[in-house]
Amino acid sequence: MLEVVMAVALVTMLVVTIAALVSGRTGRGRANLEHGSLYVTGVSPLPAMTGEHYVTITGTVTGPSITGKVVYRRFAWDAAHWPAPGDHLAVAYPPHNPDDWHAEHPGLRPYLGS
Repeated sequence: MLEVVMAVALVTMLVVTIAALVSGRTGRGRANLEHGSLYVTGVSPLPAMTGEHYVTITGTVTGPSITGKVVYRRFAWDAAHWPAPGDHLAVAYPPHNPDDWHAEHPGLRPYLGS
């Protein structure tokens, strides 16, 4: 009996994983994103060393369905392209949750945290 339960659980996990991969490839998860602008009001200090470092950015997102939403997020960022207060960054976010914004910038590096 335990073998049957384990087999069903494994098959279920496999189906969920395949569905997540397929929906990611078709772009369904990103099709409904809105594009806007982030006005940077605060940023972590520029590190003394070059290379990739963590930065926390605070700012105000403005887009088609929102105006002036204050947000922040932590990124891995290339120090050679460090952001500064007053910068405008292109961002994308779900219309129902602008706090889940993602920047588009040459200094941005992949980071799995939030």
